[in-house]
Amino acid sequence: MAIIIKTSEEVALMREAGRIVAETLALLTSKVKPGVTTAELDTLAYDHCIRQGAIPSFKGYNGYPASLCASINDEVVHGIPSPNRKLHEGDIISLDFGVIYQGLQGDAAVTVGVGKITPTAAKLIRVTEEALCKGIEQARPRKRLGDISSAIQTYVESLGFSVVRQYVGHGIGRSMHEDPQIPNFGSPNRGPVLQPGMVLALEPMVNVGTFRTRVKEDKWTVVTEDGSLSAHFEHTVAITSDGPEILTKV
Repeated sequence: MAIIIKTSEEVALMREAGRIVAETLALLTSKVKPGVTTAELDTLAYDHCIRQGAIPSFKGYNGYPASLCASINDEVVHGIPSPNRKLHEGDIISLDFGVIYQGLQGDAAVTVGVGKITPTAAKLIRVTEEALCKGIEQARPRKRLGDISSAIQTYVESLGFSVVRQYVGHGIGRSMHEDPQIPNFGSPNRGPVLQPGMVLALEPMVNVGTFRTRVKEDKWTVVTEDGSLSAHFEHTVAITSDGPEILTKV
């Protein structure tokens, strides 16, 4: 495992990439309502990032056909936007988006409710976002990678939900996916020691039911095995001598 330490100049460019991602997700969140199609959200995301001088990092990545991942209800990640996919009252949707700005990457995700959602869905969204915060709190020099994983898992499971095992967070920089892989489960005091200059994409994926997943026929969309709801939050986080800096925060 070779974890790439970023220079202050690279982190500055990633901060700009992160700003563009954050602003794009804020724009998309404001447009989520019944009747909107996921293809319309994809177009909005693409247009906004191009206007900012960035390019969408997902489009064409291993053949992925869109700029945005839009995953609804039991879809965990990698839902492909479609003009035939309209949002309905009570849905929840994960919006996952990344950009490349002057060669450096930013990547983040949010899950939002469409209109009025169930108490269980609202709790799932809240717990997933809070789990991300618990992980970020551990992203400090001299902590270990397992401290992040353990903090996320412990919090999620204490509230009765499960963390997805098959998909994980990752290092990020000039490539979207770099070492290390960052599971959302594991034991504290294990794994590489964290150092200033590491940049990590932390992304808990949390299910109401089983942690098990399967991939749909489109070869991209990941769904919960039991059809239960899933939520997803992600931030790109730089480790500094003063602690974690969230690069994808508005």
